[in-house]
Amino acid sequence: MLIKSPAQVAAETAAPAPDVLTAPVVQKVLAQSVVTRGKVTASQRTEIAITGTPKDAGRSVVTKVVAEPGQMPRFGQVLVEVSGRPIFILQGRLPAYRDLMRGKSGPDVSQLQRALAGIGYPSSGDTPGVFGPGTEQAVVRFYRAIGYTPVTLESEVPDQPQGVQDPPRKQEPEDRLTGRSSVVPLSEVAFIGSSTPRIDVVGARVGSEAEGTLLSVTSGTLMIDGSVASYEKGLVRAGQRVQILAEATGRQATGTVTAVAKVPTKAQEGEPEQNGETYAVRIKPSKNLPADFNGADVRLTIVAASSEGKVLAVPSSAISAGADGLTAVTVRTGSKERRIAVQVGMTGDGYVQVTPEGSEPLVQGDRVVVGIQPLVTAGQP
Repeated sequence: MLIKSPAQVAAETAAPAPDVLTAPVVQKVLAQSVVTRGKVTASQRTEIAITGTPKDAGRSVVTKVVAEPGQMPRFGQVLVEVSGRPIFILQGRLPAYRDLMRGKSGPDVSQLQRALAGIGYPSSGDTPGVFGPGTEQAVVRFYRAIGYTPVTLESEVPDQPQGVQDPPRKQEPEDRLTGRSSVVPLSEVAFIGSSTPRIDVVGARVGSEAEGTLLSVTSGTLMIDGSVASYEKGLVRAGQRVQILAEATGRQATGTVTAVAKVPTKAQEGEPEQNGETYAVRIKPSKNLPADFNGADVRLTIVAASSEGKVLAVPSSAISAGADGLTAVTVRTGSKERRIAVQVGMTGDGYVQVTPEGSEPLVQGDRVVVGIQPLVTAGQP
């Protein structure tokens, strides 16, 4: 029979000593970051609204909506229909400002000719910038392709102005030119400058009156609009580097802060008030973002400050202040520990820059105490 003393029994049944958690001292570049959110927006925005009542229509009523928010339409595509007439987009930087028909000339006619040729309807035989028979035929073919008949009006010039000879071309009987001209009405076309348009907001609803903005299209260079809280504003300035992450797709990019607002952002009408003031931040990508970034909500990591090079650093949890008021770290070697006074510098990425203050050395690879592993007893989760 083995007899144990009470002290021996207590020692054998006592809980094990808690584990000491350590982390290595490292050499690294520290970066102090501000993390916020932003939205990718295009530099240009085109509002598409009805301009007058379509010919032969008693009322301007939305009769079809094809566009959807986030859609990237192709040029020549019908986006919405008002009282049976289409509204479509073509590529061009000059906004539509008048009806275009035979006899018209100018840069807007040149733009129309280039836009139609770009989608497969060249103005064969016409002088660039002059709406002649070739341009009219291109308009007729385009409208037929999208499922509509073009509007016709009395042309401003005779079919064959004196002294002008058109090159011979094949005509179908129904296409022979008369005193009337097929028209591209101002109300049916919107010109978009960028080659990558995107539907932003669709306000049109089938059956509703065609009033105000029917939809908006964004285009141009993609930028990011973000915001920072008032207590972060002092850390952010133009020229700082930014990491951009589209969390929905995992795609990443880089950029630069170009502007920080000097006054806080006011909440738009109908929007909830923010908890505390926020300041708008504008960010320019380092290179053109892919089109699928347009409209994305993104996470922004703004590098507000960084060390000039690699510095000696420890996790923030390794820093402690003793009763003597000195800031120190505890270095553990095996089961032995020694306390080393340090001067702390900048923080970033969860680390703190440290510089030993006494003769005790602190080098890369030393293990510093960062915490104690809590004990888990039987029956605890």
